[in-house]
Amino acid sequence: MSEENQTPEQVAGGENAAQPQFSIKRVYVKDLSFEAPQGAKAFTTQWQPKVSQDLNTQIDRLDEGHFEVVLKMTVTVKMDEEKTAFLAEVHQAGIFEVKGVDGVPLQHMLTSACPQILFPYAREAIDNLAVRGGFPPLNLPPVNFDALFAQAVAKAQAEAKVAEEAGETQ
Repeated sequence: MSEENQTPEQVAGGENAAQPQFSIKRVYVKDLSFEAPQGAKAFTTQWQPKVSQDLNTQIDRLDEGHFEVVLKMTVTVKMDEEKTAFLAEVHQAGIFEVKGVDGVPLQHMLTSACPQILFPYAREAIDNLAVRGGFPPLNLPPVNFDALFAQAVAKAQAEAKVAEEAGETQ
């Protein structure tokens, strides 16, 4: 068979050579909540919010090649040190198909690339909740998930080195 008639998999290394594959199967809201504990009192003070954001990622293997990634985002907006204007939480999820990728590249894809895809949806949901709750729009800054992944890898390597050195001294 000539190269012109071969599929990319065949050219790359035989009939069954696995090419890395990545696709988004579905993006959806898994959980959503909004609380305004001050009620109407929140609208009687001058609006100078202090915004804090907490992110977390949960990954579940659904079957061979399919993963559910959930970006859990909690935003707390305070009017002062003690009074919370509102708290909004979204669990933005996606089902992703990943084939032909293993090890660190797979971890990077699931903990960085997938949350990067989900983040705009979560940010829009939080903003929508704030506006529907009677508050001004909330434009959250972007998150560098690649940097967060690199920090997590560096931390894990440092902890492994400390554990290794502790094992040598015993």
